Amino acid sequence: MMKGWKALASRNPTRKSSAVTRMVMIGWVVAQSIMVGNPAIAQNRETLTYSQLLQKIDAGEVVKVELDEAQRVARVQLEKQKKNEPMVEVPLLDRNPELIERLKANKVSFDSRPTADNSVVMGLVANLLLFILLIAGLLLILRRSTNAPGGPGQAMSFGKSRARFQMEAKTGVMFDDVAGIEEAKEELQEVVTFLKKPERFTAVGARIPKGVLLIGPPGTGKTMLAKAIAGEAGVPFFSISGSEFVEMFVGVGASRVRDLFKKAKENAPCIIFIDEIDAVGRQRGTGIGGGNDEREQTLNQLLTEMDGFEGNTGIIIIAATNRPDVLDSALLRPGRFDRQVTVDLPSYKGRLRILEVHARNKKMSPEVSLEAVARRTPGFSGAEIANLLNEAAILTARRRKDEIGGLEIDDAIDRITIGLTLTPLLDSKKKRLIAYHEVGHALLMTLLKNSDPLNKVTIIPRSGGIGGFAQQAFNEDMIDSGLYTRAWMTDRITMSLGGRAAEAEIFGEAEVTAGASGDLRAVADLAREMVTRYGMSKLGLVALEGSGNEVFLGRGYTPRNEYSEDVAEQIDQQVKAIAVQCYEEARRLIRENRALVDRLVDMLLEQETIEGEEFRQIVTEYREQPSDRLDKVASEQTSLQA
Repeated sequence: MMKGWKALASRNPTRKSSAVTRMVMIGWVVAQSIMVGNPAIAQNRETLTYSQLLQKIDAGEVVKVELDEAQRVARVQLEKQKKNEPMVEVPLLDRNPELIERLKANKVSFDSRPTADNSVVMGLVANLLLFILLIAGLLLILRRSTNAPGGPGQAMSFGKSRARFQMEAKTGVMFDDVAGIEEAKEELQEVVTFLKKPERFTAVGARIPKGVLLIGPPGTGKTMLAKAIAGEAGVPFFSISGSEFVEMFVGVGASRVRDLFKKAKENAPCIIFIDEIDAVGRQRGTGIGGGNDEREQTLNQLLTEMDGFEGNTGIIIIAATNRPDVLDSALLRPGRFDRQVTVDLPSYKGRLRILEVHARNKKMSPEVSLEAVARRTPGFSGAEIANLLNEAAILTARRRKDEIGGLEIDDAIDRITIGLTLTPLLDSKKKRLIAYHEVGHALLMTLLKNSDPLNKVTIIPRSGGIGGFAQQAFNEDMIDSGLYTRAWMTDRITMSLGGRAAEAEIFGEAEVTAGASGDLRAVADLAREMVTRYGMSKLGLVALEGSGNEVFLGRGYTPRNEYSEDVAEQIDQQVKAIAVQCYEEARRLIRENRALVDRLVDMLLEQETIEGEEFRQIVTEYREQPSDRLDKVASEQTSLQA
């Protein structure tokens, strides 16, 4: 029975308590049936009624009677019975005075032989057994829940810190393994020196920093840097997530903070790493109708431990976040987080170094140029670059190749940035329309002077409803610096409207599709920024809107208009004017190069993908044709339109 119950509990842990209850009840019933109850009937006995017994006594047919008051039974031996036959049983009443009188009157031998009554003792034993089984079941449940993470057995350890502790941080990560963020590594190497040789700094009066805050977008290597610091310093290392301080009970998080710093002081010098500190370090008093008391108490305790009445010499706190704007100002002041290290997206050299690190354990074809891959991935974080090479390796294995080639790298980049490749469309009106739309974008990328060059154009559909795309090779210097020129913005708006312009010029306004909806949203956003933020309109040098970040509750819940309704109307007019002007320019370029557009569409329908260099070569050859040929093409186009 116990083995069966254990198997049931292991298959479905949520039924452990019900299985214990069933086992206890079955055991109790079996015990009651075995130890308590009526005497077993070994043989079939002949029975008489009480009145029949009195009649037989009067008739002289009864030889002997044994009375059992405990069982309320009279065992009777009749004259006709043989000696080896069992005696006849007769049920008795509560009181039987007439039976005794009849027996005495007829001189029948009778005796009282009561059966031993063990029902009381057996009942106590059965109940005791039931109690023991219940206690054993409860102990078993408690033992299992105690071993389970987060189970009820840990109720008494709510206030204990859940930080992972390593006496010697064997993270397996050193500074050589962290690439692409050299400036951040430089600042953090000083932290390692502080821990290893503090006398070098204290001799000149320098104070060891108490905290280092790593700030940067997701995937840039903040956690990796913390692991490298621990690996390089070789000191005790505590690591914990900010969310592990927050519980539903007020005071539990503060208790865990106290316990964490108590352990850290016992092992100083050491490092405490708090990942995603914004989970516990948000600004206080930012809740609607009252703040989160538990989070605020936890933050107060953290502030006190970092720089309160008592010092914590030898403890360096390293925290990571990608939301520094929501952190409490008391947490960011000097004395708590003395240094704020920005871990930004890697530059070209950083991406190249990251590619070299992640390509160590992968079989790369000699034709693959990591320099070219680094130039094609501006804006990629370290995690995205690692994922890029991993996706390329997966595609290589799927295609049963021995080495990662350039095609796998290209497909992996497209898969990450755009989506999965779907089955190409059949030759139809939809495919031709998509080809004209994408060629409109690609041609303007090539013709416009200030536009980023074309990388490739394709009509192979992708997941997410993308029928095709024209991909640019962005200017990395401009992206890194953020210094976008007015000419570049204008050409970008014109290029974004190239697909819509091609549809209108080739198929007419009635056949324009909704495929340019994403382009129109991008145009509206960029044109509005030119008017309201950059002063690139007739409204003049005014900044009318912020950066567009969402409202944080601690800094003003009610959004306010920064300009009047009259100015808002003027903004809308200027945005529309920019969009209309660029759209007319896009239609003009498509109209003047109609023959070139048709030629490029035919080639794209045949090849489905045209690389940027080949595309630019075709455009250059066409535009370098003799002028008389161009005039002939223009006249043919005019006659066709007529």
